[in-house]
Amino acid sequence: MAEAPMNVTKLESKSHNDPDEVRSPAKTRVEVVRLPGYTIGRLNMEPGWKWSECVKPVVKTESCQVSHVGYVVSGTITVRMNDGTQKTFEAGTSYTIPPGHDAWVEGNQPFQCIEVLSAEQYAKPA
Repeated sequence: MAEAPMNVTKLESKSHNDPDEVRSPAKTRVEVVRLPGYTIGRLNMEPGWKWSECVKPVVKTESCQVSHVGYVVSGTITVRMNDGTQKTFEAGTSYTIPPGHDAWVEGNQPFQCIEVLSAEQYAKPA
């Protein structure tokens, strides 16, 4: 599959330690950094985090309706699609997740990932 060319026009960097925006639903911290033409998010979920319990009350949809493309930095998360298909992602894994899912942190370790597609919309109040 051919990739569409991406044209970056400016050399720039920003730290997620000083993000442009922070969203913090229950057990969640989303640090959003905006660069020319791109939005990148660092998502941090605490042990016990579950989308349907922590983010659903904020976005007011039955399941997550955001597409995700990202990389797991640390921890483990399980994603269950509305059709019952389920996958678990661990540190070092890149992933794509279509809309229509729930997810939860596995075990007692926090989960951290970098999102390159959904950061602008993720956990934004309805």
